[in-house]
Amino acid sequence: MTHGFLQSFDKNLQVFSAGTEPASKVNEKAVKVMQEIGIDISSHTPKSVNIYLNTTWDYVITVCGDANETCPTFSGKVKHRLHIGFEDPSTAIGSKEYIMSEFRRVRDEIQNTFQKFYKENLASL
Repeated sequence: MTHGFLQSFDKNLQVFSAGTEPASKVNEKAVKVMQEIGIDISSHTPKSVNIYLNTTWDYVITVCGDANETCPTFSGKVKHRLHIGFEDPSTAIGSKEYIMSEFRRVRDEIQNTFQKFYKENLASL
């Protein structure tokens, strides 16, 4: 979702996302809650962080709690390494309505947090 938001803030911003243990496809619930607000992430494909380790980056940002601890060391140049953590809504347990409400809650937290991050750190680049 973070990738989708950052690209929605600035179409010229180069955004790459990856995981330490990527799923086979983007979570359908994440796709649905992003579509609800007009952002299409259905064409995104999960990738392993390992393919990006030797690349030069302005920012490497982890967003899941365990990713901060398990993220490998980047051997490329990284100007800023940050952790901006969110709960993983895919671990929510309960009714379908509750689980979707968790996806929406986390979506909104990501949007608010990264909109502020974008304005303070990236908009002037």
